[in-house]
Amino acid sequence: MNVLLIDDHALFRMGLRELLERRGIRVLAAEGCCDEGIALVGELEPDVVLLDMRMPEMSGIEVLKALRDSGAGMPIVMLTTSRDEQDVVQSLQSGANGYLLKDMEPDALIRALEDIVGGQTVVAPELAAVLARAVQGEAARPENDVERQFAELTPREREILCLLAEGQSNKVIARNLGISDGTVKLHVKAILRKLEVHSRVEAAVLAVEHSLCGRNARQ
Repeated sequence: MNVLLIDDHALFRMGLRELLERRGIRVLAAEGCCDEGIALVGELEPDVVLLDMRMPEMSGIEVLKALRDSGAGMPIVMLTTSRDEQDVVQSLQSGANGYLLKDMEPDALIRALEDIVGGQTVVAPELAAVLARAVQGEAARPENDVERQFAELTPREREILCLLAEGQSNKVIARNLGISDGTVKLHVKAILRKLEVHSRVEAAVLAVEHSLCGRNARQ
């Protein structure tokens, strides 16, 4: 995996670069200047770009939009300390493939990046409730529709949905449940179809928003 990092904090850039390279991830560049970083993305074509949210020259969202406008198609991830609801929602709406927090565990960060490069959208588990609040009042579904869809899930699918809501990857879920990655993928596909959503993030938000896992646990 080839990574390019844009962050104005030199110590964080150095520390993250060392952490990633120790785990076999190649850091093509760790740039503190937003304009330089944008240019390097086009030149180096990394597998994934990591962006800070708060930078003096441009915000992370401005850099994200500039990259998308320039035709950059690789996954772009916000790696930040901000837990602000607007930042999360605006990042995803602007084309981010992930929203991760700088205080997450190194192994969790690596797993998240692998999932993102693999085509998934990943949001830090701690922010699932933030996303749920954001969609309430906008596209929130009637409770009876959610109850009907949730009732269609098998016990195993409900179990996996709750693990998705905790932010677990397919590999971790497979290990915890003693089943194969392929089996987990089939269950996730069925969950998305039954809940009429298009991504793991949407399924997790739905579970948190309607307290589906808590309700299921009490039954």
